[in-house]
Amino acid sequence: MTALAAVAAVLALTGTQWLNQPAVAAWRTVCLAITVQALPFLLLGTALSGAINAFVPADLFTKVLPRRPALAVPVAGVAGVVLPGCECASVPVANSLIKRGVTPAAAFAFLLSAPAINPIVLTATAVAFPGNPAMVAARLLASLATAAVMGWLWLWLGREEWLRSTARHTGHQPGGNRWNEFRRGFQHDFLHAGGFLVLGAMAAATFNVTVPRAVLDTFSGSPWLSVLFLAGLAVVLAVCSEADAFVAASLTGFSPTARLAFMVVGPMVDLKLIALQAGTFGRAFALRFSSATTVVAVVTSVLIGGALL
Repeated sequence: MTALAAVAAVLALTGTQWLNQPAVAAWRTVCLAITVQALPFLLLGTALSGAINAFVPADLFTKVLPRRPALAVPVAGVAGVVLPGCECASVPVANSLIKRGVTPAAAFAFLLSAPAINPIVLTATAVAFPGNPAMVAARLLASLATAAVMGWLWLWLGREEWLRSTARHTGHQPGGNRWNEFRRGFQHDFLHAGGFLVLGAMAAATFNVTVPRAVLDTFSGSPWLSVLFLAGLAVVLAVCSEADAFVAASLTGFSPTARLAFMVVGPMVDLKLIALQAGTFGRAFALRFSSATTVVAVVTSVLIGGALL
């Protein structure tokens, strides 16, 4: 409300003629298009995420995952398809799985895959890239590969002293009011993810309108620089996974592999996720895990994108 009041005061003092400038009109159109296209997927995703949090028994995953950690990692990665919500919801869910006895490697594989391979995100990707099923398949395979590799890396190199688990319990509580749990979960996820969606759309529109074409050509003309640039952009923009495909589709000057890297890195590593992971598991974990995830995601995107796109 304070920010809106400040904007209103500035408009009252300076006038609104500048709002009709071509660049501002183009910014407004791009921002509105990204938001309107992505909002239905965000709404459906957060509703389904809230329903799973409220109605699915808390110990379900401990019953279905293999006892051997090396096998539990890929199974947990594939199981990410059952959490069709924003990546914001995957962090507390992964922490809850660890508290119920799930091996951290499997929980982290689930944390990375859930926002990237669920049906809502894959459907949104198909809508954003019409007539291009290879992009949907490449996103699915690259995201699954990244989640599995990171889970196995944690089994190999992870240390307990890096992990601090302090987040609240998530999942249906016996005896609790399920509809109240659903309402609270949906409200929390939608308000948080919706805010990041609008900010991401604004940042993407600003990027499209203000960055000179010569700068884009510098990065887009090089296969490696374009991949690294869009991977870094995904971290900074922090667009919700239900919406990032529409942002990637708008970056038409970049190669398909670079845009794939944007969609693989974004749901796994961005500024809001790093903050959530630091608050849940500790800064030592967040810095190491996010850095390693970025490297693995970029490599798998290049390999799979080069083969399929």
